[in-house]
Amino acid sequence: MSRLLLNCDIGESFGNWTLGLDAEVMPFIDCANVACGFHAGDPSIMRKTVSLAFQLGVQVGAHPAYQDLAGFGRRSMAYTPQEIQDLLHYQIGALDGICRAQGGRVSYVKPHGAMYNDMMAKPEQLRAVIEAVAAYGELPLMLMATRDNSAAQALGDEYGVTLWFEAFADRAYDSNGHLVSRQLPGAVHHEAEKIIEQALTISRGGPLTASDGSALHLQANTLCVHGDNASSVAAVQRIREALTLQ
Repeated sequence: MSRLLLNCDIGESFGNWTLGLDAEVMPFIDCANVACGFHAGDPSIMRKTVSLAFQLGVQVGAHPAYQDLAGFGRRSMAYTPQEIQDLLHYQIGALDGICRAQGGRVSYVKPHGAMYNDMMAKPEQLRAVIEAVAAYGELPLMLMATRDNSAAQALGDEYGVTLWFEAFADRAYDSNGHLVSRQLPGAVHHEAEKIIEQALTISRGGPLTASDGSALHLQANTLCVHGDNASSVAAVQRIREALTLQ
């Protein structure tokens, strides 16, 4: 990649429930992480989201999760490595079918919520996810950038899977490059100027200040942004403008 891509979790409405401002944020992002029905989304929402993304030239990524609609995929669940692979193939395949019906394809995979966090904490689960993506065929995998990406990169190389390392503009980091728990004060940045400043620092490869005061360099390919309210959409627009001008 020659520039930092903006990605956003999207398509998380289902049935009569609307979540997020998808139409408002889509014009400012590069990659749409589309919910595949297990934590959010449904077939009609998936189709509408894919259609909007393709109209605007946005890459569509599968955003698979644990089968946990009630918990929005944010609760850790006990699955075997084979079950993890089955979950991934089921969800990627569903979204890919919707994409193919509209003349496109899924472009990458980004696991959601607890699945994403668990794979970053458990090497055996990361291996299962990477193996599943490799078996599906030639899709990049999006995962969290940390202070040291080498172990994850080695696994990606072993299976021939391209890795897109992801950073966050609105989250605080600890000294290892892991996100500070939302239960702690200062874990989430709310001020637009601070969010934009962190986005630009990451895009330039400059150091962030970790929670212990140490310098933290993140080697990232993509930046996660949010579009769940009007102020977050405005922040994404300003980040897009700032990245374009730098």
